[in-house]
Amino acid sequence: MSRVSRHSGRIQIFSALLAGTALATPAFFAAAAQDADDGTAVETVSRQKTVTVTATRRSESLTDVPYNISAVSGDELEASNILDEAELLRSVPGVAVVDRGARNAGTLNAARIRGLAVDGNALGDYAVSSVASVSTYVNDTPIFAGFMLKDIERVEVLRGPQGTLYGSGSLGGTVKYITRDPVLGEFGGNVSASLSSVEGSEDIGFAYDGVLNVPLGDTMAVRLVGSVTDYPGLVDYVNVYELDANGIPVAPNGVLDPAASYRSVEDADTVEQWMGRATLLWEPSSAARVKLVHTRQSDDIGGRRQVTVGEDGFGDTYGDYENGSIQLEPSSRDVNSTSLEAEFDVGFATLTSSTSHYDHSGDSVSENTGFYAQAGFLGFYYNYPRPMASAVRTYADEAFVQEVRLVTDGNDTFDYVVGGFYRKQQLQSTQESYLRGFKNWWDAFLPGAAAAVTGDQDFAYRRTENFEELAAFGELTWHATPDFDLTVGARYFDNESENDTFIDLPLYASFSEPTEAFFESSEDDILFKVNASWDFNDYDMLYATISEGYRRGGSNAVPLTGTFAEDPRWQIYTADSVTNYELGIKGQRGDIRYDVSAFLVDWQDPQLNTSTTNWGFFVVQNGEEAQTYGLEASLDGYLSDNWHYSLGYAYVNAELTSDFYAPDRPAPAAPIALDGAMLPGTPEHALNWALDYTTTVGSDWTWFSRVDGYYQSETRNAVTTSPRFNVPLDGFAIWNATTTLSNDAFDLSLWIKNIANEDGVTGVFTEAYMGTAPSLGYFGNANKQLIALPRTIGATVRYKF
Repeated sequence: MSRVSRHSGRIQIFSALLAGTALATPAFFAAAAQDADDGTAVETVSRQKTVTVTATRRSESLTDVPYNISAVSGDELEASNILDEAELLRSVPGVAVVDRGARNAGTLNAARIRGLAVDGNALGDYAVSSVASVSTYVNDTPIFAGFMLKDIERVEVLRGPQGTLYGSGSLGGTVKYITRDPVLGEFGGNVSASLSSVEGSEDIGFAYDGVLNVPLGDTMAVRLVGSVTDYPGLVDYVNVYELDANGIPVAPNGVLDPAASYRSVEDADTVEQWMGRATLLWEPSSAARVKLVHTRQSDDIGGRRQVTVGEDGFGDTYGDYENGSIQLEPSSRDVNSTSLEAEFDVGFATLTSSTSHYDHSGDSVSENTGFYAQAGFLGFYYNYPRPMASAVRTYADEAFVQEVRLVTDGNDTFDYVVGGFYRKQQLQSTQESYLRGFKNWWDAFLPGAAAAVTGDQDFAYRRTENFEELAAFGELTWHATPDFDLTVGARYFDNESENDTFIDLPLYASFSEPTEAFFESSEDDILFKVNASWDFNDYDMLYATISEGYRRGGSNAVPLTGTFAEDPRWQIYTADSVTNYELGIKGQRGDIRYDVSAFLVDWQDPQLNTSTTNWGFFVVQNGEEAQTYGLEASLDGYLSDNWHYSLGYAYVNAELTSDFYAPDRPAPAAPIALDGAMLPGTPEHALNWALDYTTTVGSDWTWFSRVDGYYQSETRNAVTTSPRFNVPLDGFAIWNATTTLSNDAFDLSLWIKNIANEDGVTGVFTEAYMGTAPSLGYFGNANKQLIALPRTIGATVRYKF
């Protein structure tokens, strides 16, 4: 099929989706609500709660926002006993998530919206240069840190590019976490404790949480939040070397003999986290509001929640929840974030200043022996017994952010948002790789040439990147009639970046000289947005949007001369951008709230995190183009006073629309990914659903029960042509349930996650990429599947005061 005919086919399918959206008339929802003709369903008192969001930078009802947005309240998070971000995002229609577990939760953003991702699902062990395709905010601070979901007011998920208001990284959308504010004049809080048991674990997990709200006079209050979790692991590392005091594999029969000693470590992937947040609110008058927030979180993770399939080098088959790494793979991280937000009512508008600083750093140890064993050309590393390749990695992300905006009150013929944004950010990433025990073996095997090997370190890599971003943005809304609004928006950005990279292969003396490369780049452009909305009756809105989003570009700073020389075409990667076309209908009729939209997104110059051809520098490269289109729908309603339901569905067709070439190997060389390749991590079909029941028990207690679920169809692990990476991943469904008894003082909850104990695989390191190699002395197996949290049963007690 030719490209022209295939594009024509896509347009026809998208047109059909648009027609289907237009035909999703409010009459259907009115009929479901009851009697559409006489309007009785609308005139009855609705059981729907008004949901206020700030997606447009002003507070307004969820049903009044003229594009596709979802909101999950903090009360819903607590009532459902949602444990982590993966579970939260699965509850939102149209959001896919690569569930890497706690070990990599803060390294890379796992959310994928509208299929806009080309990086492989298994990527996540190390920090990358390009920003994620979905931006995240905590209050007004643009930060991705994987904070624990504690004392949250609500989570807003904005689908589609949000470039004008939210800047770089909002290609697919934006996720905003809004924390709860202190309450003036009230003393109170709550404490809770949870116990849980997860399938495959030999121990019990626990979590303790506390919230304290303290008034400080009539105009000031402080809110303190603390959380400690200690979850036992469930994955057994069954091929781990016994190590001596220097961290070298024990040689029971001497250094030159190939024998090794192994041990099994049960439940190695332990999770220990603590988080603290302090919020100070000062409202000196009705026209001024100042909020200071500081959050700190620390994570210590014992290993991967990832399992190995197949056999080890001895021919023994791995069992459930077993990992074949020959070494433990712990990680840790620390996050500090401080923000000062000030709002001033200037009569016709609200002036807001948001100043923030954050510092996020982490480290990990990864098993690289399986990678070297399968790499072929690196086989010379395996000429020694008990091979053990360790990749010790660190990352750091520190930024200062300032935003100022003026937002009118929304009551005039013309309303606007206008603002300025500044960010200064530094990213650091290192990898120190070691062949543990190689030096000991070399000295024993060739004592006369001991000086030829410097030690166990075989690779050193350090990268420091500095980004400076300055932007001006604005949106102007014309309320042309009481029923019709037209919004135009733009964002001008000017970015500068510099990259300083160091690389060395220090294992063999005089093999090479270390190399350092430095490169600077800059870019500027303007993004646009047009949105129209029509309230064609009192209950329903038709909306249409054309919007742009982008990710900043940068430089890769590869050396051009010397041992580690690379092609100069690797030096720069440019910003990638999307143009989104969307048509939708939303509204509320009685007890039913709905939103249906069709979209088409053209993606230019998509960024792929990869490595250079010659020496494996971590780099970003651009492709040519990709396209996604689909349909998103959500329905929320009440069957009666007691029964409430929600339904969500997303259809996404996401694929490359041109071949993808390495910069130093353009056509007619073989492409690294093919035109028509399905973009990774996004299912074609995804469903989520929930049904809850609330009733009173006696005079003082309320009983709440909920069953919810998520289904996704088959996905791909990667977009490249290589079968070492691009393999299919089966679809799966996850069901959860919770039941809670509550009164004014206590909540008593029982809950279960992943009732059917689905594997829920969302990424893999294949056997061909990181398998076993007994012929080279490697008897472990480093292939891995990224699995969802297995069946977990828990109980929570909360005391409110």
